[in-house]
Amino acid sequence: MTPMTADRPQMSVEEFEELASRAPENVRLEFINGKVQVKPVTDGDHDQIIAWLQRMCMQHRPELWLYGERGMKVERYRKGRARPDGVLAPFGFPKGHGEWSDAPGVLMAVEVTSFDADTDRRDRIEKPDGYAAAGIPVYLLIDRDDCSVTVFTDPEDGRYRRQLKEPFGASVKIPVPVGFTLETEELKEFVG
Repeated sequence: MTPMTADRPQMSVEEFEELASRAPENVRLEFINGKVQVKPVTDGDHDQIIAWLQRMCMQHRPELWLYGERGMKVERYRKGRARPDGVLAPFGFPKGHGEWSDAPGVLMAVEVTSFDADTDRRDRIEKPDGYAAAGIPVYLLIDRDDCSVTVFTDPEDGRYRRQLKEPFGASVKIPVPVGFTLETEELKEFVG
């Protein structure tokens, strides 16, 4: 394993993929900004939000599918690996990809915050940068901490140039290439 310094990853991407392939079923590992991170196991409300979003996507864009926990190659520089809560892509997108897919073809990455200490850094800072660096056009963050939905768009130079944050209950327009509006009133049911 490679020693960790400020500018070097904890390990190579190949070492990470080997480690991730051997992780127990109840553990999800990600490799973001050169560091191995444990993605928390989801709770029922988290899963229901993803199911709700999947239903909304099917209603508005039936030719697409919201793939849950799809392994994605992100971050060109450090060859990161992430497991978004969902990726919206044409139906059939992951066919033949193996465990980790390249980003071309993905229209939107989705994360729903978890109630753990790392969610701020992971979902609000590192993931947007990783998804933008991979060229994913839209990142949708459903934030259960402050009951909001944030749409990040226009990736450029590893960052999203625009973001729109709305409270649960608002109509949230997700621009092209996704191209539909989410009515988020129902999200209020999934926070306690």
